[in-house]
Amino acid sequence: MPVYSFLEEYDFGAKMIIPFVTHGGSGASQTIETISEIQPGALMRDNALILSRDEVSASGEAVTEWASQLGINAKNSQETMEQNEMTVASTAVPTPTQQQRIYLWDEGNMPAITEYTENTGFYADDPDFRPYMTFYPVPEGTEIKGAVLVNSGGAFAYRSNENEGGPTAEDLSRLGYQSFLVDYRVSPYTQEEGALDLARAVRFVRAHAIEYGIDEKDIAVMGFSAGGILSGEELLNYDGMVNGRTLDKRYVPDALDDVSADAAAAGMIYSFYGRLSVATDDVEKLAVSDLPPTFFAMAQEIPLFQSLKKI
Repeated sequence: MPVYSFLEEYDFGAKMIIPFVTHGGSGASQTIETISEIQPGALMRDNALILSRDEVSASGEAVTEWASQLGINAKNSQETMEQNEMTVASTAVPTPTQQQRIYLWDEGNMPAITEYTENTGFYADDPDFRPYMTFYPVPEGTEIKGAVLVNSGGAFAYRSNENEGGPTAEDLSRLGYQSFLVDYRVSPYTQEEGALDLARAVRFVRAHAIEYGIDEKDIAVMGFSAGGILSGEELLNYDGMVNGRTLDKRYVPDALDDVSADAAAAGMIYSFYGRLSVATDDVEKLAVSDLPPTFFAMAQEIPLFQSLKKI
């Protein structure tokens, strides 16, 4: 019951990896199933620590060892936070050999801000959320091949960074791609605002191509599910010189808006060009949009695959 009460009181949405310590009583076997029902869509790991009632009182060492295997360490977390102090894209100085987190928009000049003033538990982000990206550098000694901007999925309601975006950016960096995980805007914002965020991230990477050791023509965007759809939205409607004034006439363009938001390639993992759950069949629009080579990965059993086959 304490586990269930905790989850009901704090709304994590479907964006958390939730490990739990639980006793091995009669209800232990149903704990993970029940958590999944309370937090639908949450990524449940199979590494929960289960103790019998008789072991609980003397379980300190076992819990500590279990937690250490999860990578929980307050000292390391603090060091990571200090190393990843936020900077702003308009004035940021790239750190090509170190991880870096960069706000995409200047404070007070983010286009299309909603009238969202309070998080009642239904949104992944608080009202003061500012989109940002996290840079994963290519390891020293590895040949740099280009750059990839990664967008996690989450139905435009949250960002599944833990099991999609983060691991993918890390793996791509090891393969020689300067990688950027984009934390774009999600609900109550729309796909359009998210596409502006991605376009802004592309502009920053292109503007600093020399520092990152890449050719400005070797920049790709990719994503999973909603993140892939977002990549398509950016390429279809927010590439080139399109800027924030498209959605918000109050937005004040800056030097980055003079940089193209074009990408040379796209990757769509169980996603497509279109809207959420609705692949576009506008062949004429796709034909005139000068889209880059796009890699699709989708299971044949997914109904949307049939829509994709039409185009």
